[in-house]
Parts: sequence; C-alpha cells; structure tokens
Amino acid sequence: MRLLGCTLTLGLAFLRTAHAQLGTQYVDPDNGITFYGLTDPVHNVTYGYVFPPLDSGATEFIGEIVAPIDTEWSGVSPAGVMIEALLLVAWVNGDEVVSSARWATDYIQPLAMVGPILTDLPSTKVNSTHWKWVYRCENCTTWSGGGLDTTSFGAPAWAFSSIPVDDPSDPESDFQEHTDFGFYGLDFSSAHASASDYANWAAGGTGSSGTFTSTTTTTTATSTTSATSSATPTVTATAYDYIIVGAGPGGIIAADRLSEAGKNVLLLERGGPSTWETGGRYAPDWADGQPLTKFDVPGLFETLFTDSNPFWWCKDVNTFAGCLVGGGTSVNGALYWYPADSDFSTEQGWPSSWVNHAPYTAKLIDRIPSTDHPSTDGLRYLEQTENVTAMLLGYQGYRQVTINDDPDSKDHIYGYSAYSFIGGQRGGPVATYLQSANTRPNFTFKQWVYVLNVVRDGAQITGVATNDTSLGPDGVVPLTPNGRVVLAAGSFGSPRVLFRSGIGPEDMIEVVQAAGLELPDEEDWIDLPVGYNVSDNPSINLVFTHPSVDAYDNWATVWSDPREADANQYLANRSGVLAQASPRVNFWRALCGSDGNTRWMQGTVRPGAASVDTVYPYNASQMFTITAYLSTGLTSRGRIGIDVALTARALVNPWFVDEIDRETLLQGLEEIVSTVPLVNGLTMITPDNTTTMEDYVADYSVASLGSNHWVGSNAIGAVVDENTLVFGTNNLFIVDASIVPALPVGNPQGVVMSMAEQAVSRILALAGGP
Repeated sequence: MRLLGCTLTLGLAFLRTAHAQLGTQYVDPDNGITFYGLTDPVHNVTYGYVFPPLDSGATEFIGEIVAPIDTEWSGVSPAGVMIEALLLVAWVNGDEVVSSARWATDYIQPLAMVGPILTDLPSTKVNSTHWKWVYRCENCTTWSGGGLDTTSFGAPAWAFSSIPVDDPSDPESDFQEHTDFGFYGLDFSSAHASASDYANWAAGGTGSSGTFTSTTTTTTATSTTSATSSATPTVTATAYDYIIVGAGPGGIIAADRLSEAGKNVLLLERGGPSTWETGGRYAPDWADGQPLTKFDVPGLFETLFTDSNPFWWCKDVNTFAGCLVGGGTSVNGALYWYPADSDFSTEQGWPSSWVNHAPYTAKLIDRIPSTDHPSTDGLRYLEQTENVTAMLLGYQGYRQVTINDDPDSKDHIYGYSAYSFIGGQRGGPVATYLQSANTRPNFTFKQWVYVLNVVRDGAQITGVATNDTSLGPDGVVPLTPNGRVVLAAGSFGSPRVLFRSGIGPEDMIEVVQAAGLELPDEEDWIDLPVGYNVSDNPSINLVFTHPSVDAYDNWATVWSDPREADANQYLANRSGVLAQASPRVNFWRALCGSDGNTRWMQGTVRPGAASVDTVYPYNASQMFTITAYLSTGLTSRGRIGIDVALTARALVNPWFVDEIDRETLLQGLEEIVSTVPLVNGLTMITPDNTTTMEDYVADYSVASLGSNHWVGSNAIGAVVDENTLVFGTNNLFIVDASIVPALPVGNPQGVVMSMAEQAVSRILALAGGP
C-alpha cells in the first residue's frame, strides 16, 4: 500500500480567482444530459454532476469524467476534501473503464468505500482519443460523519495522474498520489434536474426537456418568487494580529517568536506534513511500526531526488522547492553553518544596523545546536572519504578544524560536516520552534492553504486571500486593527505573492493582469525590483574512486532495501550510517579573481556520485564526489519571475553571468585536483584525462549548475527596509531567504534562521503594531 503525500484540500498551483474557476452548465452531446461542471484547461479533463430534485429526498447523483486517453487515472471529491468523504476514481483497462468509490481516514491510500452503488450508464466508452465514464452514484450524498450539501455553493475537487495504477484490472487497485489536482466553485443548488429528466437519465435514457427545478422559494410581504440561490454560505472569519505565509524556516521562527510575545498568530502552509510529529506518514517499509518518515531519517536524503512519488516538491516552481511543513529545511541535507561575521557585513549588502548578528545567532544556537557526529552513539560512520580528502587537501596546506567552533575561519580549512539533526533525526525549526509554538493557545497552524495574494487598500494590508473558503468569505483571512502580514514563502514563493498583489516590476504585474486575476487599481501598483539581484551557488561535481572508499551502493538501496545491519542499528537507537545525510566532509578556500575581488569556494564531499562521465572502466563501489561551490564574493546575478501559467522560475539564470566567476571557480577546481597524483590509489573519473578541466567547466550542463540556495529576490535595501517592511506598504514584511542580499560563505540554512531571529525582533520593536 502506498502512502499518499497530500490531501485534496491543497491549493491548486494555477488556481485563479473564484470568478475564473466556476463550474458552468453544459450538455453532453453523446447523451443529452445537462451537467454542471468544469473542463480543466491544463489537462482537458471534464468533470460534471447533476442531481435529482431537492424535494425527492434522494441521496444520489449522476456524474461524468471525460478524459484524454493518456490520462492514467482521474478522480473527484464532490465535497472537496480527501479525508472521510466520498472519493470516486476511474481509469481505463483495455476498452473498459474501471471505477470505484473510495474512503480515506488519513493521508494514505484510499480504500474501497462501503455503501455507494455505482452504475455505469450507456454513454460510458473508450476510443482512440478519450475515455468517458458516465455513472449513477447511489447512496453518495451522505456518509458517516458528513455529507454533500446540494442546497448551496460548494468547491468540489478533481485529481489527475499521469502515473498508471498498480493493477488496472482491479477496481480496488492501489495507486500513487495524483500528479495534479484542483478545485472549482460550483453552485450545487442549481444543478438539480426535473424528476422526469433525472429518472430518464438514471435509467440510461438520453435527451432532456430542459427543465431544471428551483431549489428555494422566497416569500416576502409583496411578492412570491421562485428563485435559485447561488450565494456562498456565510463564513465567520477570525482576524489575526499576524498572518504568516509559509512554514519554512523563516515562517516557523517568526511564528514561534511572535506567539511567544503574546500575539495572535496564524501560520499558513500551502503543503502538508513532513516529519512524523507534523502528521507525516510517508515512510519506507523497513521502518514500519516506528514514528519515522522519509523526512525524519537523515540517511534517506538522497532518495528525495529519486523517488517515483515526489509530492514534496512544489509543482508550480521550476526548480527544487519544498512545499511541505518545514519547507527547504525538511528536504535539504541539513548542512548547518553558524554565520560568519562576513555573512552579515555591509560589504554583503546588509544595512549597518544588521552587522551585530551575534545575539540573534546565539538565540538560534540555543534552540538548534549543530553536530558533526549526529549518530546517537557519538561515533562517525562511513568516513573513508574524510581520510582520502585529508590526504588530498593536506598537500595543499589545508588544516583540519571543527568547523562551527570558528565560523569566521573559512580559508584552507576542512572538517567533518555539521548538521542541524537532533537525536539522529531531522531537527531544525520543525523539531524545535514549531513544537514550542504549537503549545500556545494564541497560535493557529493551517496546512494545505495556498495564499494567492495579500489584500490591500493602497499601502495598508487588510488580510490575505487564500483558496480555503472555510477561513473567511471567499477565502479571505482578515487582520486585526494594526495587524501585519509576514511573507515567508521563499525566494520563489514570496515574489509571486507580491506580483499577484500588484507589487513588483510592471512586466510581472502585467502577466498577472493578462491571466485575468484581480489586482489593485493600476495607480496603486508599487514598483519595486522584486525578483532581481538573485544569486545561487554555481556548483561543479568532480567524481573520484579510491580503493578504501565505500560508495554505499550510491545510496540507491536505502529506501527499499538498506543494508540490514545498518537499518536495524538505526531503528534500535537512531545510530549508525543512516543517522547522517550523505555529506561527510566540507572545506573552504578563498580565491582571488582577476578583477581583484576575493571569492570563496566551498567543497562538499560525499560517498557515491550523481553522474559519471568517463570512457574508462571504474569500480562503482569505490566512487565519491567532491562538489565545489562558489559563494561569498561572486558577482553574477539573475532574475526570478513568473510565466503565463504563473509558474515561478528563473527568468535569467544567476550562474556565470560574470565570466570572472567561472574563471575563479575553475581556478579552485584545478587546485583541488592538483595533488591527486600524490594520493596513492586516487583516480579522477569525471572529468577523466580525455577532457581538460577548462572544457569540462565550459561544457557543464546549465541544468546541473544550480545548488538551490536561492537568495536576494526581495533583497533588503531594495524591496524591504532594514526592518524587513516592504517599501510602499504600512504592514507587509518578508522574513525568508529572499531578503538575504548575497550568498553567505556556506550553505545558507544557518544565515536564514539567524536572519529570522533578528527580523522578528525588529518587527516586534516597531511602533504601531498589534
């Protein structure tokens, strides 16, 4: 049985405003049935419903799914939720449509539902281009603990998959999580046919009298009118002092500190659970019975990029971005460097008032101390690469240190990799700050809520617009008087929210406008360089073999069939190889570029290799990789924006825009390999000796250059002021990696979390707040 990673209450990536996603009336030309529904414009799948008259007391409906033939399976949730509600799924097996009613008690594989009776109607068919399932669903509007209200407006959900079910011949087959899904507004109260039409269609007949029944009769003192009500049910909205958008490291830390200060805080996350303590249940079979998920076990890190069901990656961001509780800190390798003083220097673009980061970094370390020996027994495992790296770098004048003991020492040093793991499991802000926030009655956390835009009256933000209509009328969540919104949706997500709120470059706001989305009046647009000044570490992989190295099967078996002794050791006490992610060693070197500027290079060493390019035979069991990143001091910048589908992407790639960055990293790579001949048994296989290092770097795939360490898209001083307030607004703040003006010297997790501590302190100190 496969665990499903998310629920149908998650916001659709391309969700438009309510007006643009409303179901409408249409007539199926094959059977003459008048349905109410929607054709999804992305996958061209049609979903429709029609109900018997309200006064009939019937608990059934007729529905259909019409899908292109390459749709592997599709499904609907008329009530718009996955848990404890009717789910219907269908797919093709040969020339037949196979279908079933399902029921889920958690975010897991839905199983057969007892009660509903499904009858295929005659217009069900399969041809060379499409398949169509037209069905009668009896006992389908009420169920244990709930039901479908067909007297009012609703938000049914659809699901689509490009991945086949496990056994197409079996109506109860398992299947993987949908690859896309969405919602649309539907006035169920209008979707009721006359008694005669419904009886005809339910019996397999065709055609229609065109008569639809009224749903309500409204009587006043002056007239009596039969009318169809289409009003959305009244929803009572709770106002909050702070609404935080995004439960990544910035959002979680902000939520914890603001609620600690007594503020009424709402934290919204567009994704779902990650680790076990957040409600996640996606785990390997070998960990069955233990409170562990893929995200808890450090040794499963590499499998995040090879899993066949990677529901944790944002589907509307054109790079790896985590859409789940914890954001990037739940899917990264957890490398954790305490900030160097240079990371918050004015040379890096920080205001002078930010230079003294020490008090905030100390607060962070108090909550999340680093460890370079995450196994609970205090031992280090699979450390052969450290021995080889020590020989390689020792000839170049490097010295070994405990890296976080001296954060400012980052030239010609190497040491064991340091992590934010705690107790042999993923730690970080999810295991610390989020847990303390959850204990407070003034903290509310909602998952599966997609924030579309902030609602603003000129410079004043009054709330946020979401896809979740249970949070307020039309999904709008209001602020209390003097309340504030904090964007923490990441370097791609926060710019998109700004664009959709009329904040940013005109060309990006015009993309939103062209999509037909609601925006403030043009005179209220705020012109800021949102999306500019973006940087990410360019990185190059070098692959070696050495007879002493254990490549650990290139991490290929740890999910389905790990080494038995290692799995047993980890399950027994969270120790051993699997208590650590794949990196084993890190090193730094300061390099002088031809422009006279100093740029830093970071190296990360791990057993195994993502790819090998060589014409020579090699022993795959002895592979290891050194990844060299260019960081602080690089001068290349790119741009992040959105396309016509509102997908967030890099409009200008930030790697090697300045040729001197390429030259400098090439210099560092040539230094790394300069002492390979001095290490007995060490062989470089990528690049091999048929290629020069210069050609290897020049021909390196652009798709492989990035490190997913994106910063700067809402840079402090350009988009936000020194208190992280968005320029031109009264009460909109940003606390995530997007405000970091330049790359730190190492992986940015530590800098982002220290920044969040300082940012929240500044926000709380500002006058005029709640």
